[in-house]
Amino acid sequence: MTEEQEREEPLEDELVAGDDTVILRALKVSAVALAAILALIAVLYFVLRPEKTEQEIDEKPIVLPEVQAVEASAPRVAFRDVTAASGIDFVHFNGARGEKLLPETMGGGCAFFDFDLDGDQDLLLVNGSSWPGDPASPASATSRLYANDGMGRFKDITASSGLAVKVYGMGVAVGDYDNDGRPDVFITAVNENRLFRNVGGRFEDVTGAAGVAGGGTTWSSSAGFFDCDNDGDLDLFVCNYVTWSRKIDVALDYRLTGVGRAYGPPTNFEGTQPYFYLNNGDGTFTESAGKAGLHVRNRATGKPVAKALALLPFDFNRDGNLDLFVANDTVRNFLYVNKGGGVFEEAGEEAGVAYDGTGSATGAMGVDANYYRDDDSVGLGVGNFANEMSSFYVSEDGQFFSDEAIGEGIGPVSRQMLSFGLFFFDYDLDGRFDLFQTNGHLEEEINKVQPSQHYRQPSQLFWNCGTGFKSCFVPVDEKTTGDLAKPVVGRGAAYADIDGDGDLDCLITQTGDRPLLLRNDQEGGNNWLRLKLVGRLCNRDAIGATVTLVAGGARIRQQVMPSRSYLSQVETVLTFGLGAAKQAEELRIRWPGDKKVQVVRNLQAGKLHRIEQD
Repeated sequence: MTEEQEREEPLEDELVAGDDTVILRALKVSAVALAAILALIAVLYFVLRPEKTEQEIDEKPIVLPEVQAVEASAPRVAFRDVTAASGIDFVHFNGARGEKLLPETMGGGCAFFDFDLDGDQDLLLVNGSSWPGDPASPASATSRLYANDGMGRFKDITASSGLAVKVYGMGVAVGDYDNDGRPDVFITAVNENRLFRNVGGRFEDVTGAAGVAGGGTTWSSSAGFFDCDNDGDLDLFVCNYVTWSRKIDVALDYRLTGVGRAYGPPTNFEGTQPYFYLNNGDGTFTESAGKAGLHVRNRATGKPVAKALALLPFDFNRDGNLDLFVANDTVRNFLYVNKGGGVFEEAGEEAGVAYDGTGSATGAMGVDANYYRDDDSVGLGVGNFANEMSSFYVSEDGQFFSDEAIGEGIGPVSRQMLSFGLFFFDYDLDGRFDLFQTNGHLEEEINKVQPSQHYRQPSQLFWNCGTGFKSCFVPVDEKTTGDLAKPVVGRGAAYADIDGDGDLDCLITQTGDRPLLLRNDQEGGNNWLRLKLVGRLCNRDAIGATVTLVAGGARIRQQVMPSRSYLSQVETVLTFGLGAAKQAEELRIRWPGDKKVQVVRNLQAGKLHRIEQD
């Protein structure tokens, strides 16, 4: 996160020297010098080399077929703000009182999940609290749990849920870590994190017994449950942001010209190491980040590199083990390749996802990935800071990526936005995964110093028009998206079918403000199919399972993974848009840790299908 700032000279021990950006700049200078030397040698060789008589070969030029690139226009769709009408009265509390402490502008997250097992998607919203020594926060400043009646109307049941606990919350992860059939909740925070076990309609705080509180001075951001070693239970990865304290933040005294005290970037805060908790299978976890190869240190200083804000477990190389992408803010991103047995190898630079298309580290926030074409190509989207395009890394083999944000139609129109939550979903049910990102700046008065920037920014929707067009993604005109285009201070974002009509609705959180629940009122006439997987040998929610669906000649692939976007969780039920097809001819399920593929045929459209692992 970089902004124009003026500030007093910091103390030397507050500065973080030798981060990856500096090293990268030095390497670039060395590379230029080396290239110049090699060019001079080449010139001398061609000038001084002896003449040779060679037989001339009459080669005909290779003529490539011309491909007519055409523009595509996105279908009209309307998202309607139903927050108040649905019964959600939550207001995010960040404890801001003018000190401009960095965590105040970074939260909070949300999660859709069926906590009471009644078949519909309930909603959890994460809240902050007052800072120590400040006036007490209002009684409502706790995370809030809303029960869904199945029609998209919600009732606040926080008081009886066991989740009315005051912490400075940031994000949330949901997973059935004890495989009892009930989803459990992990809340990340500034200082200690919390784990709540679902005991049937309410939650118990089991943080201490499980051993997942983390450090008392750590700032954790996003988190996610996934089975890293395919032993049938869910492990837990927790992103930690920067080494932060109120004392350091105040002493650094970041300022914006003409505004005064401001929220500062992470560049002068040291990096951190993540937490990685291996599930022991008895309700406890063992922190194993170092042993698992997840600690990354600066090659010059030996200090931690990571300034992590989001994660995505995803089997990028399709070997049956879930790999892990971590979005870092102002330093290189990580791609941890899962070598099996709970061991990872960081390969972001080699894979091409560490930096953007210009070779620069970005202010990376939210992340998601999907098979966005009708082939094996993976698209990995990352929301970045203002004046940085969103990154869109593309790979055909799941091992080597290139940033194709410009070519795929996402780059230029995303550059002006400061993007946080980001995810793929098929909003019009045509069988192709579209891309959504929510935006919003850090500074209320940013427009005074940067006229092109605004505190509240509209979210963006990119329609996937498929191959054969000028770009794969087309920005949907704000005039046709209804309330989705409302300017917000967007942070977390998630999706679910809240009303049982088959299409996906969205929720956007705002820091210090109300969330935005957007009901999808699309009327494209496309068919759909929803899928709930239940694991028997793997984890109960089948997190990590990959499903390939064939319908009407199209092949659509998805992975069950609630942890995505920024600080948030989407539903574990998979929604497949079928277009005009009335059924799925074939469904191929690759369960976590299972080498054989389960095949299901002839599934009817317009229904939720429950499939158990055989």
